[in-house]
Amino acid sequence: MIDAAVLDHVAIALERWDDAWPRYVGELGGEWVSGGESIGFAPGQLRYANGMRVEVLAPFAVDQNDFLRRFLDTSGPGPHHLTFKVPDLPAALAEAEDAGFAPVGVDLRDPTWKEAFLHPKQARGVVVQLAESYGEWSSPPPPGMPPRGEPSSLDHVAHAVADLDDGLALFAGLLGGEEQGRDEDDVARWVDLAWPGPGRIRVVAPRPPASPLATALAGRPGRVHALSFTVPSLPAGEPRIVEPEGNHGVRLVLHPPSDR
Repeated sequence: MIDAAVLDHVAIALERWDDAWPRYVGELGGEWVSGGESIGFAPGQLRYANGMRVEVLAPFAVDQNDFLRRFLDTSGPGPHHLTFKVPDLPAALAEAEDAGFAPVGVDLRDPTWKEAFLHPKQARGVVVQLAESYGEWSSPPPPGMPPRGEPSSLDHVAHAVADLDDGLALFAGLLGGEEQGRDEDDVARWVDLAWPGPGRIRVVAPRPPASPLATALAGRPGRVHALSFTVPSLPAGEPRIVEPEGNHGVRLVLHPPSDR
């Protein structure tokens, strides 16, 4: 197990930052934290009421690095990666290798930001970024951002896997998520995992194999299935579902406070 890993944020890929603001700022009340431009991508982070973050990625300088452009061209907009902060990246990489993973993109040059990645073929259908960082970064918000809606909480990331034990081997066994509970219904089984701070993942697997969740996996070992928010302004009742095609490739499950 990687020592003291913490789930820091979930990243989504979009063509333009502006595509994200109406939903993630205007409706869900995300607070701008920081953003900028880098080789291949422009990241912008939003923080929610419970401290959990969403990072919005848009292509930039793709002539120098086209990784995000290729992702969008192949997969379209949608969830891109999960970032876990670790206190000692070399030690984390050694643990990952001992567990049979082959980290890629290892970069230890910058003492304030060291990073490496687990490829989605090994990381149950999602890119996992491991990062060792020092200090917080902030920057002014970009022009044209809409007024914030009432702040919502990003309660968990639902990550669907073909095999529940296989998913737990990564998120609990290697990354150290602590089990908070488990349940099942007619179509799925799931386990809720927590890390220090607000980061939560619900690892969910289809039950039986012909369930809609199995259809959504489409033969993949896993994929980010949904982001689950508590929205203060929603009336009591059933959660509101926003399907990926209505939200730039990201499925949302929006709960009223009484249904948290």
